[in-house]
Amino acid sequence: MSAEPLLIADDLTAGYLPGVNILNGCSLELFEGELVGIIGPNGAGKSTLVKAIFGLVNISAGAVRLRGEVITNMKAHSLVSRGIGYVPQTNNVFPSLTIEENLEMGAFLAPKTFAQRFDVVGEMFPKLVDRRDQRAGSLSGGERQMLAMGRALMMDPSVLLLDEPSAGLSPALQDEVFVRCHKINRAGVSIVMVEQNASRCLQICHRGYVLDQGANAYSGTGRELLTDPKVIELYLGTLVKSHQD
Repeated sequence: MSAEPLLIADDLTAGYLPGVNILNGCSLELFEGELVGIIGPNGAGKSTLVKAIFGLVNISAGAVRLRGEVITNMKAHSLVSRGIGYVPQTNNVFPSLTIEENLEMGAFLAPKTFAQRFDVVGEMFPKLVDRRDQRAGSLSGGERQMLAMGRALMMDPSVLLLDEPSAGLSPALQDEVFVRCHKINRAGVSIVMVEQNASRCLQICHRGYVLDQGANAYSGTGRELLTDPKVIELYLGTLVKSHQD
């Protein structure tokens, strides 16, 4: 891991409406090769944080830096060309297009790389290759999530922002998503993952941030947060506590 963070979000204030802030001085660091989890209660600003980093929510104060370059409020296509991928929680595939066409859309900024990237992504998600001619609209929720992640990887990003990748999935499919995220991270992609399934997220992430009311409440390694009595009491509920008893 390098000494300098790959991605820094420094003291961000951001929101969807002028004067109505969702983030209130929120900060995050992502180092090369890390998987960082973001957890917290509903309305804490978790999804807003990754959207702000990706230029989808206006940042009114603070800064975002990628490898030292200020990228605050840059347009999404500029961030993709700089190596940042983003997978939204919903509406994350083109349902009328085939799997292969969805992946082509992922490489729209560098179409000549499509064949090579299709092979790389296909190794991570072999089911997508086997069903490349199937329309995305006929896929299950879990399959759509895999396709959305695959499409984001078509531009060979160094950073992948995931907004609640396991939301709405069955426990078995949630496990598959977490396994895939771990595999993508081990392949060299640094990941920021927003997750409602806090305990599972903390089990696989290197470090985590707990947000509350748009600000940092706690941070530490995944293991530290998973066993912190205050974090368990306030944010993880009885599920983790019962596992530890």
